[in-house]
Amino acid sequence: SAISGLLFAGCGSTDAAPAAAGSGGQGAFTGTGGSATGGQGAGANTGGAPAAGGNAGASTGLGGSPTTGGVTGVGGGAGAGGVGPNGWKLVWSDEFDGSAIDPKKWEHEVNCWGGGNGEQQCYVADAKNSFVAGGALHLVALKDAPSGVIGGPGNDNTPVTRPYSSARLRTKHLADWKYGRMEAYAKLPWGQGLWPAFWMLPTDEIYGGWAASGEIDIMETVNLMPGANHVVGTLHYGASWPGNVHTGTSYDPPTNTWESFHLYAVEWEEGEMRWFVDGHQYARQNKWNTKSVAFPAPFDQLFHLLLNVAVGGAWPGPPNAQTNFPQEMGVDYVRVYQCAADPVKGHGCGTSDPGVAPL
Repeated sequence: SAISGLLFAGCGSTDAAPAAAGSGGQGAFTGTGGSATGGQGAGANTGGAPAAGGNAGASTGLGGSPTTGGVTGVGGGAGAGGVGPNGWKLVWSDEFDGSAIDPKKWEHEVNCWGGGNGEQQCYVADAKNSFVAGGALHLVALKDAPSGVIGGPGNDNTPVTRPYSSARLRTKHLADWKYGRMEAYAKLPWGQGLWPAFWMLPTDEIYGGWAASGEIDIMETVNLMPGANHVVGTLHYGASWPGNVHTGTSYDPPTNTWESFHLYAVEWEEGEMRWFVDGHQYARQNKWNTKSVAFPAPFDQLFHLLLNVAVGGAWPGPPNAQTNFPQEMGVDYVRVYQCAADPVKGHGCGTSDPGVAPL
């Protein structure tokens, strides 16, 4: 995608570093894996690209466009069905080159519940909060006191008002995968109380409610600001809440994640996962469990992708007076590759730094 005019307003204040590595996933207290009744995005964003609460002119957009193959070039140059470097076969992508969010690829989740983490936003399907423009997807958090129903698993339709609106998109039942390389090239929001994420949940919770059926956090950050540029990769598993556990770690990219685009990726094969930022591997996991089920469960089933910007919640805490709105996550593309040599188990295409010990 060619990027133009991705504009971000944001400011941090207190140097509140994120919680310990791996703390609190996007579904950190969900009862059923974060699933929620969501309205289809069809038609919700067909009205063109709004200025998103006055971002236009807020600051200078990113100059130029990223390399076609992504920062690492993994799979670069391979069209759908073609086999690129390292044997990765591009099987799905959204380059966000159109004028609207593709309802054949993404569904909006619509509720004021979030992931059950005490978040302070309503997720909506409004064009002011999620739209495609300038070759990128924009997910925008606004301070606009939206009203809606609580929604979410096990909740009723009690109307509530939250301080913020935002967007959460997923590919559930539209595109689901077992094993592969999942990557997103994104520029993140910053400031106290902001919680963007690129992650995966099980499409069918065959091992039980969250987190017995697993959660894969490819990229999460909270409270980005000078001195706190942590990117976190985490797995959630074990038994259903509250018997769940999580393991993960963090990495600080050499340039700020809110000032430029970075490539966030996970390579997932049978029995192992590896996390990358801009081609740098910073984590590897090959030990996990789910109650009463043999390894490599729960990460041996179909999972789908999610993109969202949460506001507040148990992990980041609330925004403060120095947190500016609107805040955006810009996504230039999302791509999924599978291993051409072994699409069943995913072995043989990944790259692994022997210096990165398993967690």
